[in-house]
Amino acid sequence: MILCIDNVLTPEELDSIRSALANAEFVDGKLTAGWYAKIVKENQQLSTKDAVAKSVKETVTKGLYRSELFRMAVKPRSIRSPLISRYEAGMSYGTHVDNALMGQGNDLMRSDISFTLFLNAPEEYEGGELVIDTTQGEQTFKLKAGAMITYPSTSLHRVETVTQGVRLVAVSWVQSLIRDPNEREILFELETTRQTLFSKYGKTEEFDLVAKSCTNLLRKWAEF
Repeated sequence: MILCIDNVLTPEELDSIRSALANAEFVDGKLTAGWYAKIVKENQQLSTKDAVAKSVKETVTKGLYRSELFRMAVKPRSIRSPLISRYEAGMSYGTHVDNALMGQGNDLMRSDISFTLFLNAPEEYEGGELVIDTTQGEQTFKLKAGAMITYPSTSLHRVETVTQGVRLVAVSWVQSLIRDPNEREILFELETTRQTLFSKYGKTEEFDLVAKSCTNLLRKWAEF
């Protein structure tokens, strides 16, 4: 399931992040790419040694957990520390699939869902579209600042060449409590239906039955 979510970060948070990044140190993005992705990755990433890195990543992560829609759709068990990526004119990220396993030791996690959170407005740069390969063909995304897209980590995807301006995004990966994407989608639709029923009619017998199914399916499918 591909899902676009608006207003993950507030305008004030976006201003704070962009101000912090204005003079921050960025390094070659190949440092965090898999062995074959290095061949097609041409971007920069915020250095983990930069003084602003911790606060910027904490702001992004706070916005994720604050988003009810993100929590409903993704069911996060763990979220990898976000990477802050910068694309100047001429930079791109060719077709690749994200690594299935990330980290090591106690930090090892499986990537179920990938996400891109846009940190600056689409009018500030040309090109730089995120292109995801789906069963319906390629789909292209270039969202407004503060919005994010989540998509299966199993997908081939790329970032088109930026031809003018600078593209700023936060990217990361989630290990979900629900490994199977079809099961995640069923739970998301049931939860959406449950909330809609309650907002329209209150606590009815129909609401209780949907709530029961949603809860028991979560109990059945959740992995720890």
